[in-house]
Amino acid sequence: MIRPATPADVPVLHALIRELAEYEKALDEARATEEQLREALFGPDPAAHALIAADDASGEPVGFALWFRNFSTWTGTPGLYLEDLFVRPQARGAGHGKALLSALAAICVARGWSRFEWAVLDWNEKALAVYRAVGARPQDEWTVQRLTGPALAALAAQAPAPADGGNPAGPYAN
Repeated sequence: MIRPATPADVPVLHALIRELAEYEKALDEARATEEQLREALFGPDPAAHALIAADDASGEPVGFALWFRNFSTWTGTPGLYLEDLFVRPQARGAGHGKALLSALAAICVARGWSRFEWAVLDWNEKALAVYRAVGARPQDEWTVQRLTGPALAALAAQAPAPADGGNPAGPYAN
């Protein structure tokens, strides 16, 4: 069973995110708190959305997908970016991952969005096999770029002063 996450799911989402980080050998990088997740998913201006995969028999959460809307300047339409998808090891092979992907695809189609994209670790062969089975294709000519920490701060410090004198939400925010 796939369902939208609710505020009551924040503790289990937090736990699942930490399990995913451990699986990806990056537990020390998973610093999000339950409070941050609650605000990001259910605050007045949600930054992301989540679906829960629950065991059909028990209703117990066994996985999740966390996503947000992006935008394609080429198609002129929004799209869906899947930030994280995780199914607990003991629940794998029962179709929960594919059901989460199908539910996300249905969101795209229902809203008229043109793209559904995500990144995957190149060593995650099981996930890659699932993605190939549903028809996803790698974008080999593209590489992910990321700025964080001191490099992000250093580049931000080089930004020219905004014409309007600044905005508390960021100097160039609308």
